[in-house]
Amino acid sequence: MWSFFARDPVKDFAYEILPDSQETSGIWTLHRGKRKTNGEPVSVFVYEVAQGTEQQTQLAKAAFKRMKTLRHPNILAYVDGLETDKSLYLVTEQVTPLAVHLKAQAEKGGAGELEVSWGLHQIVKALSFLVNDCHLLHNNFGVWAVFVDRAGEWKLGALDHVAPEQGDPSGVPLPPPKTVYPDMEKYDPPEMPNSSGEKWAGEVWRLGCLIWEVFNGPLPRASSLRSLGKIPKALVPHYCELVGANPRARPNPARFLQNCRATGGFLSNSFVESNLFLEEIQIKEPAEKQQFFQDLSDHLDSFPEDFCKHKVLPQLLTAFEFGNAGAVVLTPLFKVGKFLSAEEYQQKIIPVIVKMFSSTDRAMRIRLLQQMEQFIQYLNEAAVNSQIFPHVVHGFTDTNPAIREQTVKSMLLLAPKLNEANLNQELMRHFARLQARDEQGPIRCNTTVCLGKIASYLNAGTRQRVLISAFSRATKDPFPASRSAGVLGFAATHNYYSLTEIAARILPTLCAITVDPDKSVRDQAFKAIKSFLSKLETVSEDPTKLTELEKDVASCAQPAGASSSWAGWAVTGMSSLTSKLIRNAPGTEGGAAAEGSGPANTTSPTSATDGAPAPGRVIIFKETCMKCCLYLEYPYFGLKFILIFIKQDPGQGQSSAGEEGWGNDWGEEETDTTSASNTLPLPEGVRLASEYNWDSSNAAKGTGQNDLFASVSQRNTASTAATTVREQGDKTYRGARDRWIQLAKAELSKKKREERRKELEAKRAERKAAKGPLKLGARKLD
Repeated sequence: MWSFFARDPVKDFAYEILPDSQETSGIWTLHRGKRKTNGEPVSVFVYEVAQGTEQQTQLAKAAFKRMKTLRHPNILAYVDGLETDKSLYLVTEQVTPLAVHLKAQAEKGGAGELEVSWGLHQIVKALSFLVNDCHLLHNNFGVWAVFVDRAGEWKLGALDHVAPEQGDPSGVPLPPPKTVYPDMEKYDPPEMPNSSGEKWAGEVWRLGCLIWEVFNGPLPRASSLRSLGKIPKALVPHYCELVGANPRARPNPARFLQNCRATGGFLSNSFVESNLFLEEIQIKEPAEKQQFFQDLSDHLDSFPEDFCKHKVLPQLLTAFEFGNAGAVVLTPLFKVGKFLSAEEYQQKIIPVIVKMFSSTDRAMRIRLLQQMEQFIQYLNEAAVNSQIFPHVVHGFTDTNPAIREQTVKSMLLLAPKLNEANLNQELMRHFARLQARDEQGPIRCNTTVCLGKIASYLNAGTRQRVLISAFSRATKDPFPASRSAGVLGFAATHNYYSLTEIAARILPTLCAITVDPDKSVRDQAFKAIKSFLSKLETVSEDPTKLTELEKDVASCAQPAGASSSWAGWAVTGMSSLTSKLIRNAPGTEGGAAAEGSGPANTTSPTSATDGAPAPGRVIIFKETCMKCCLYLEYPYFGLKFILIFIKQDPGQGQSSAGEEGWGNDWGEEETDTTSASNTLPLPEGVRLASEYNWDSSNAAKGTGQNDLFASVSQRNTASTAATTVREQGDKTYRGARDRWIQLAKAELSKKKREERRKELEAKRAERKAAKGPLKLGARKLD
C-alpha cells in the first residue's frame, strides 16, 4: 500500500534524458540530456543494475563516488547524480567520447595538430594530477576514458578502476579492467604487475597507446606500437620513451609534459600558449592582458571553431565586462562572432556592443565605427535609435578628425535603421554643420558623398529641402574633391528632382562648374549637364513621359539602389571618390585649392556670403528687415547694371551653429532676383538685366538697336574701365560697401530733414491763407 503512494525519484529528477541519443562507454550508457528548468545541455551516464554483474555494479558505484570527490579542470566535471535500486544516473557537462569525436573530425578532413596538441596537454596534465598530487592510479587509461566537450577540450573520465597506489585501504580491491573487458589485455605493459618499476609506469605505457591511436586509429595488437605511422616527428622521441621496454626509463607524466613543452616540442605552439594564458588570465597583469588580446587576433584564424566559440568568446566577454580590457577585445571579439549563428550573436555579443557605444574611450568608439559592418545586420531598429545613435552623434562634434570622419561613414550603415526624427532632422542638422564649417576637406567631401548615398532613405519633404541646397554648397567648396562630390551627388540623385528644378536650379549651378580650375571637376560637370539635358529633351519631345521621369520625386523612403541606372556612373564615382582622398591637416586645403585656382577666382560666381561679387552681376542681400538700400550703377559693356546692398537686421540672418540646417541656412543661398524687383523700386530709366533682350538673332533682321554687344569693340574706353573695375573689385568691395551704406544713411537723413522743412513751410502757408491779409494797425495774435 505504501509503495503505491511512494514517489518515483526518477520522475522527480531535475534532468531529462533525450531519446535516441545513447552511446556505449564501458559499463555505462552515455545519453544526451538537458536540465528541465532552463534546457541547459548535459550528458547523463546511466548504469542499469539489473543488466550488469556484481563486479560491474561495484565498479559503477566506485566511479560514482570518485566523480563526486575528484575536481580538476581536466577531469570530467560532475554536475548531479541519482542512485536507486535499479539504476545509477551520473550527470556531467555535455561531452562526446573521443573516438566519436575523432571519427567526425576525420570526415571533415581530420583533426588538426593544434587541437590534438592541446588535448594531449590536458590529458597528460590530468594524469599527472592523479599520479603526483592524489597518488592515485587510473588503471583504465585509454581512448575510451577521454571525452571532448563543446569547446573541443579533452577531459579524463572512466574513473571506474581508480585506486590508491598502495592499494585500497578498505581491503576490497577493484577487479582489473581485463577481467571485465577481455579485449583490454593488449593495452597492458609487457612487464609483470609486481615488477620493480615505478607505480605509474603502466599509466604512461597506456598514454603511449593513446597517442598511437589518436594518430593511427584503433590499436590492432601490442606489437603495432613499434610502427610510428602518422605520429608527428616532434612527438616521436617522447613517444618512444613512453612505450619503452624498460619501465624505469619511462618518464613521469609531469616530466613528459615538460619535455614536450620545450622549444620545438609538439606542445610548444601558439594554441597551447593561448590556452594556458586564458586559464590564468584572472591573475595576469593589465599590460599582459592588453598584449595578449592584441596578439590573439592574428592567431584566431588557425584556431578550431568550437574552441573560439566556447572558450575564447566567454573570456573576451568577461575581460571586457569585468577586466577593463577596453578596445583591444573588439577585433578578436568580432572575429569570433563570425562563427556564431544569428540567435547566438543576439544573445552574447549585441548586449556588449550596445554597452560599448556608451563608452567615452576614443579608441573604443573609433574601432566600433570602423568595424560596424560586421555587426550592423544583427542590430534591431529600436536598439539603434534609442541606445546607439544618441551616442554615435557625439562623434560629429568630436575634436578628433578621424572620429568625425568615421562617424560620417558609419551613417551609410545606420541610415536604413534610423527613425523619422533621427534621420530627417537630427542627422541632417549635423550634416549641414559639417559640410559648412568643418575644417577638414575630406570630411566635407565624405559628408556630401554620404548624403547622396542615403538620399533614398529620406522622406520626400527632406529631399526637396536638402539635396539641391547641399550639393550646390558642395560645388563651391575650396576642396576639389568636395566640388566633384557635389556634382556626382546631383547625378546620383537625379530621380528626386522635378524638371523645373533641373532647369531652374541644378543646371545653372552645374554650368558654373564648367570653368572650375580642376579638370576632373569640369569633366564630371559636363557629364552631369549632358545627362540632365537629355532628360529635358526627352520630355520636350514626348511630354507624356513627364510622369514617368518624375515618379520618384514625391515617393516615400525606399532602399538604396531602387532607382534606375540612369546615373550609375555617378554612384560609382561617389563610391570611389573617398578612396583617393588624403586627409589634410587644418589649413592645408586652402593652399591646395589656391594652386589650381589662379586668377580665375576673381571671376568665379560666389554667393552673398562668400566674398566680393563680380562687377556687373546683380547681387541682392535679401532679408525681411531692411534699414537702408543703395542703388549703384556700374558701366559694363555700355550697360547699366544695378548693385543692390541691403543692410540686414542684426537680430536675423544666418542661423546659429545649433540651429543650422539645409532648410534655414542653405535654402536661402539661391535668391530669386524677381522678388527683389517687386519689392525694391528701381531708379527711373534703369532696367534689370533680365529685362534686356539677349537674343542676338534680331541682328539678321536689321534690328541692331537690341544687339547689346554690337558696339563692344568700339567702346575700348568703357571696356578698359570695366576690366580695371573687375580686377580691383575684390579688394575694394568691403570698404566700398561700408562707405555706400554710410552715404545712404546720410542721404536718407538729409532727405528726411528736407521733407520736414517742406512740411513746416506748407503748414505756415495754409494758416496764413486761411486768415487773409493783415490790416494796417491790426494786432498779430498768433
